[in-house]
Amino acid sequence: MFDRAVRRRIDPHLDRLARRALAIGLSADRVTWLGFALGLLAMAAVALGAEFAGLLLLGANRLCDGVDGPLARLTRPTDRGAYLDIVLDFLFYAGFVFACAVARPEHALAAAFLIFSFIGTGTTFLAHAIMSAKRGWPVEEEKKGFAYLGGLTEGTETIAVFAAMLIFPGAFPALAWIFGSLCWFTTATRVTETLRVLQR
Repeated sequence: MFDRAVRRRIDPHLDRLARRALAIGLSADRVTWLGFALGLLAMAAVALGAEFAGLLLLGANRLCDGVDGPLARLTRPTDRGAYLDIVLDFLFYAGFVFACAVARPEHALAAAFLIFSFIGTGTTFLAHAIMSAKRGWPVEEEKKGFAYLGGLTEGTETIAVFAAMLIFPGAFPALAWIFGSLCWFTTATRVTETLRVLQR
């Protein structure tokens, strides 16, 4: 819901970081893989109950995710890069929630519900992109490598909830149930929108 507004504010800063990364010889794919490695470290920290370290690593992971796109556009964006970006993002999202359950097994049911909810948002997001590519629908988000269908729960909201889960670990079940329910609202709106376009 807030992705576009947030991106308008942070994109100039990300563009500057991307130019610095290019100047020291980093490629977009390397930054993507670096971000995923930091994400794995974040998961490990969370699983071990080190919430503060997990929070810092979460921020570093998201910073890399924000820089790899502008860095690719400074050189040559590729389908490979767009593919890696979305796949590793989705793996990190699910892995983070799993790590929270490892740290506190009593929260496992809420974690399972949230991962279940991510399946809904993820499949509707990717299925829309597939239909868009197949039918040649215009890509509204020109900075994306594929058709991007927004919703109530997007990346900004997800990371804000993840941060809240680390700052207030005892609130994890409530946050997971609430955010998971909002994810199902997003899933429903995406299904409705895609079917509406397909029926034209």
